[in-house]
Amino acid sequence: MNNLSTDRFQKLIYKQNNKELPYRLLLPKDYNSNEKYPLVITLHNSTRIGKDNEKQLEPLSRIWIREEIYERYNCFVLVPQFSERSSNYVENENGVLVSKPSEEVYTLLDLVKNLQKEYSSIDIGRTYLVGYSMGASTAQNMLSIAPKRFAGLVSIAAVPDFSNLKALKNKNIWLIHGEKDTENPYSGSKVLYGNLEGSKKITFTSYSELNHDNITIPLLLSEAVPKWLFDQHK
Repeated sequence: MNNLSTDRFQKLIYKQNNKELPYRLLLPKDYNSNEKYPLVITLHNSTRIGKDNEKQLEPLSRIWIREEIYERYNCFVLVPQFSERSSNYVENENGVLVSKPSEEVYTLLDLVKNLQKEYSSIDIGRTYLVGYSMGASTAQNMLSIAPKRFAGLVSIAAVPDFSNLKALKNKNIWLIHGEKDTENPYSGSKVLYGNLEGSKKITFTSYSELNHDNITIPLLLSEAVPKWLFDQHK
């Protein structure tokens, strides 16, 4: 995955007041402005923080430039890069680690809105979030802040966000976590799933032998993530 060329991703910067948010944008194959395409937003882990507009292209975001995926799942892919932690973790009153969004998350939400205006071919009913580790926590933050704007979320090894459980019960969510994860505790996803269990739209996949560092491996060489996302609609 790391050897795939990322030249297909445009290198851009979103400027809002005095803030700048670097991002990469992949256009659909054979892009036709008269057609409608999903928008997939992939969010990086904390080791990819920076301003070089390169490091955020972690393996999970490179799924979309695997030739068979690029051919079969035609979509826009947005990969922003945060200059600081996009989610910070604190214990709640029950001793469970929860995630809180940074200011840059709100800048990203504005960027998404602007892209949807710039590209009228983006299907606003099929805007998706995918994240790993800090990125998954941030994806949950974004879904909690603006649930009506997203059709589905793939959350891998996140620290959960419980701030808007009522809205999340009506959203398409795939939680993925390794039971041996001690960095972002597996128990957090388990508690979140317990809170949402009554919903028919929530899926929780546990890997008994995987930890925080290797949890994405089963997802990189299959089409599981794109297939699941493309089945979700607002």
